[in-house]
Amino acid sequence: MLTQVLDAIVLIELGIGAGVLFGVALAMVPGFATLTPAGYVRTHQLFDPHYEPTMPTIMFTSAALSIVLAFTDTGDTRRVLHLLAAVALIGVIVISQFAAIPLLRMVRGVDPDSLPAGWRDPRRPWRAWHLGRTACAVAALACTAAAVVIR
Repeated sequence: MLTQVLDAIVLIELGIGAGVLFGVALAMVPGFATLTPAGYVRTHQLFDPHYEPTMPTIMFTSAALSIVLAFTDTGDTRRVLHLLAAVALIGVIVISQFAAIPLLRMVRGVDPDSLPAGWRDPRRPWRAWHLGRTACAVAALACTAAAVVIR
């Protein structure tokens, strides 16, 4: 019974987390590309605080639950699927913490109406990292969904 409750929680969390990342990739990334640097900074500063700390909490909790399920679920196939989900989520976390978020720090603290000389626009590398973490989140969701379905 506890395993089924944890399955439901992690599935809901991953649905939300992967959905948010997918939505950003689908709409916001192309939208950001059309803006001037000042417009991008202003828009990003408007949206970014709404993702913190919710998205990291969702991803860390999902990874932890996936690890718990990998060691407590009763079926070998389900355990492997939960382990694969955990690995994919660790990918999301690593990409976020060491690639995507550091790039966004260049946006968070600048004045969009007075960008510093030599300011480097992070949109192109951030897009690539964001698409990578989105793929990892969707893979984690697929593994978790498969583990729940084969129960």
